[in-house]
Parts: sequence; structure tokens; C-alpha cells
Amino acid sequence: MVQKYQSPVRVYKYPFELVMAAYEKRFPTCPQIPVFLGSEIIHESKSRDGSIHIVERSCKLTVDAPRLLKKIAGVEYVIFVQKNVLNRKDRTLLIEAHNETFANRVIVLENCSYTVHPENDEWTCFEQSASLDIKSFFGFENAVEKIAMKQYTANIKKGKEVIEYYLNELISQGISHIPRWTPSPVREEDQRSLAADKLDTDYIEQYLGHLTPMQESCLIRLRQWLQETHKGKIPKDEHILRFLRARDFHFEKAREMLCQSLNWRKQHQVDYILQTWRPPPLLEEFYAGGWHYQDRDGRPLYILRLGQMDTKGLMKAVGEEALLRHILSVNEEGQKRCEEHTNQLGRPISSWTCLVDLEGLNMRHLWRPGVKALLRMIQVVEDNYPETLGRLLIVRAPRVFPVLWTLVSPFINENTRQKFLIYSGSNYQGPGGLVDYLNKDVIPDFLGGECLCNVPEGGIIPKALYQIEEDQENADRVQLWTETVYQSASVLQGAPHEIAVEILEGESVITWDFDILRGDVVFNLFHSKQAPEPRPKESKAGSSVQLIDQSWVLGVDYSRVESPLVCREGESIQGSHVTRWPGFYLLQWKMATPSVCAANSLPRVEDALQSPGHKCKLLYYYEVLASVDFRNCTSGHGARGLPD
Repeated sequence: MVQKYQSPVRVYKYPFELVMAAYEKRFPTCPQIPVFLGSEIIHESKSRDGSIHIVERSCKLTVDAPRLLKKIAGVEYVIFVQKNVLNRKDRTLLIEAHNETFANRVIVLENCSYTVHPENDEWTCFEQSASLDIKSFFGFENAVEKIAMKQYTANIKKGKEVIEYYLNELISQGISHIPRWTPSPVREEDQRSLAADKLDTDYIEQYLGHLTPMQESCLIRLRQWLQETHKGKIPKDEHILRFLRARDFHFEKAREMLCQSLNWRKQHQVDYILQTWRPPPLLEEFYAGGWHYQDRDGRPLYILRLGQMDTKGLMKAVGEEALLRHILSVNEEGQKRCEEHTNQLGRPISSWTCLVDLEGLNMRHLWRPGVKALLRMIQVVEDNYPETLGRLLIVRAPRVFPVLWTLVSPFINENTRQKFLIYSGSNYQGPGGLVDYLNKDVIPDFLGGECLCNVPEGGIIPKALYQIEEDQENADRVQLWTETVYQSASVLQGAPHEIAVEILEGESVITWDFDILRGDVVFNLFHSKQAPEPRPKESKAGSSVQLIDQSWVLGVDYSRVESPLVCREGESIQGSHVTRWPGFYLLQWKMATPSVCAANSLPRVEDALQSPGHKCKLLYYYEVLASVDFRNCTSGHGARGLPD
């Protein structure tokens, strides 16, 4: 549940400029607020006339929480990012803050404003609102919520005292009036600098397309910010512009999206993928996609014969990572071709057209792992190649297509969805069909045109070419699960995965955090006084380990200490248990039977699309903590997380 806070309007009977001077004295440290350990500026910018001053700070706060909770969290302090936008002309200060620490588990958002009193321009008003949303926190959600709200309320009360303290300090120093901001005359050299900051009209027309003055200004600001702060290759204006358009020229949102993408490109060496990536021969032969001339607007044309492609076979033969890299190389090639077409035509070509032929699409294409891989690829492309798709022409859509569209469309940006044109049957051949977007001499022969298309025809991949499943999973894991404290395990029918935790003292805390990657499992926690021994079998990374001997009798040799928890595919589970006795505690994951699942939840639509499997997979992490200070903290038992 989201906790919200709204402060009453606080009035300082001092002018806005004097309050701002007092506010600035709170940084970089503030002894009056003990939890505030310090701050540093991570970005600062000013408008040319000095009226707008933007400062982003990284703030370090300590947490007044029980030592056990700090131990579980693994931190002694938390980091918040605070952004201040001071408008001296309008006499406003807007403050936005959010937590950077534990952002995937806890979301804290805060908005504050200092404005001029509506009835007395010599007074200043302050308002504040905040929200707290705890997604999951190792089973200690209630305790964290109470601690957070208690600290936040205390800090709110302290805030007024701090501003008044620094106001009195300024007055004691003889500073009781600060002039209001007025624009200074623009010097001749500044006028020349302003002219240099404008983009050349011919350059815009040839490479960027129509831009309003506001859009041009956003592009210049974002490019300058990158030049000042970004360490690495600065993207071209065309690339920056795509991110601005994707966020409707909202500067901050576009900057955040672009920075995340640039970090992603650097991490995965995407800038070099066209030089380093060579698709496996099997992918070149069976991947039914390729470039084919251009559309009527001069955009590069990519043809994908999805209905003829054995997506399940490709996943099993080359793996998801190889498919993703191939998709990235296609997008990189698309951007390269757009640049070439721009130079050839003398006008901006910033996107490409994709023609998708769905003849042959059937339920085989709705194989669940394949659909999940497709969604992951869509997300990567949406995040890092915005506004690169100019038009998507889908032809010969069969009756099964609405099922696939229902699954994938929620993950596609609304601006992108508006570029989709879908044709069923043969209605793509007449007016309003392909001839409106493609010249007749480039319509492929398999769609009734006269142009020979060299795109591979796809086909079913022989099962003899499939990778050994464990090898494929291990190859994918190298990319997907590097540098993690989590371990992976497989759970087979009749072969659960079990972990033994030895507790030497009676009262300790066992915490766990695991994700169900495939299948449905039941999680149990048992206690035994005797040490279990693994059954002799060949040890293999990610394979299941059984500890509970078949001769053991529940209630005699070992006992259940947590109620069974049914965990569905895709769920993330966090929980904890306070031990009562020394001995061995056994964490167990076993495959859920259909009867167990039916007894705990209603049937799901996804189950109809899921092929019956013989193996479940999970990623897990656990830790044993001493119980010192545990009585000061509320514990949770077997907390269920939200589905990812």
C-alpha cells in the first residue's frame, strides 16, 4: 500500500530571496539535521541570463533503524537524489527527490515548493508532499514502513526550525534584504555566442527535419550537457533527437532515457557490434529477415517473414542471447542505412520501414519461452532505439494473430503502435495496401510483386541441430546473470532442490529471496536435529540437490516450521524465519503439481499457452543473521512478492 503525506502550507514572513539564501546554507552539510550526513553536487547548470539555476545533488542520509534491519539491508546509510530548479524571475523553487538506494524494493518520491505568498509578496510559502511505496523488503515491510514514516515526520518538523535558524543567522550578520533578480544587459560578445549556439538552417533541413525554436533549443541544451558531463562517445544530433522526440521534447525525461541508453551501449559494446558480431551460420540460414531496397519515402526497408520462421527451433538451436545480438545488429544497420539515405537524398531519413509477412503463423509461434524472449527484445529496442521505426506493415495476418498481438502490444510504446498497419487475407494488394507505401518494382515476389527477394525463407530447424539444453542455459546465464550473489537451481519432478542451514544458537534469523524463472514450485522450510547427507549423484552447476532422506518420517525425523507456499512462474519471493531451536533448517523447493496450483489459484490464460515442462528453474539467495536487536524489529514470515 502506498503511504502519502501532504504538509499544510507553511508561511515564512520573509521575502523569497532571503529564504533562498537561508535554504542554501543547509548544504553541503547541516548539523541541525543529524540524519543528513552530507551532499555533493552531481550536476549544475544556469540559463544564460542567470534567471534559472538547476542543481542536482546526491544526498547521504543515515537511518535510525535496528541493527538487525541494517544488517539485512547491508547498508548503514541511504542515497537520495535531489533536484532543485530555482527560477529567480518567477520567484519559485521546485524540489524533487527520490531514493537511489533500494529503488527496486522501496520507492520514495518527494516534491516541495517555495513560492511567493499570493497576498503578500514579502512573504514566502512552503508546501511539501511525499509518497512511500514498499514493494518488498525481505519480509520486513511493516517495520520499514513504520521507521520511514517516523523519520520522515520528524524531519518535516525539523525543516522549519532549520530555515528559521539560518534566517536568524543571516539577520545577525546584517543581511536582512537581498535584491530581486533583474535581467542584465546582453553584451556584444554574448550576442555573438547566442548566434553561434543556433543551428544552421541548411543543416537542419538536410539532416534533422523541421524543428521549432523550442525543439532546437532542447537539442542544443542536451548536446551541450553531454559534452560537459558524458565521458565517452558523444552521439550525433540525429541520435539525440530521437530520444527527445520519444519523450515529446521533455528535456529531463529525454536526458534520463538517453543517459541510460548510453551506459547500456557502453556496457555491452553495442557501438562495435557491426564490426564484431557475426551471426552463426544456422542463424543466417534460418532467420527469415533481411534488407530490401527502400519505401516510397526513401526509408530503408526491412522484410521479416515471421510466419515462415521456426522461432522455437531458433531459440533451442542458437539461444536467446544470439537472437538478441542479431536484433541489435539489425537496428544498428538500420541507423547506418538511414544516414546513408540522408546523404544520398539530401533530406533527413531518420527511420526505417519494416514489412512483416505472417503467412504460416500458428500456435507454434506462441510457445511461451519464445514469447517471453520476444517481449525482452521489444523492451530493449524500445529503450535504446526510439523513433527508429517509421512504419510497420503487417500482411497476411492469420486468425491466430490477435492472440499474439494481445500478448505483445502492452509492451509497445503508444507512439510506436500508431505506426502499425495490419492487413489480413489479400487486402494488402489493392488501393490502400502496399502500393501506397512501396513502389511496385520493390514489392517482393512472394507477395505478388515482380521483385526477386533474397530474404531467407526460414523453415523448420532439425532437432538434431538443437543445443543441449543445459549448455544453452549456461551460455545464456553468462550474459544474463553475471556478477550476482544469486545461485541457480533446477527442480525436477520427484527431485526437489534443498539447502541445509546449520543453526548453532536457538534464536537466529534466516532470510531468503528467490525468483521463479520457469514452472511453478512449492517452497517449504523444515527443521531437523540430525545432519542430512546429500544423495550421491554427479554434481553439476544449477542441478538440484536432495538432502532429506527417503527413510525420514515427517514429524519424527524432521518437522515443518513454515506453511507450504505455492510460487508461480515469474514471481519474486522474499521472506524470513526466526529460528527457535538449534539444529539444521532445510529450505526446499519442489515442483508444484497441477492439483496444488488449482487449489491455490484460478486458472490463468498463460497456462493455455505454456507447453508442459519437465523442469522448473529458480534463482535464489539466502542468509543467516544473528538475532541481536531482533526484538526491536517486526518480522514477516514467508512474505510473497509481486510478480515481475
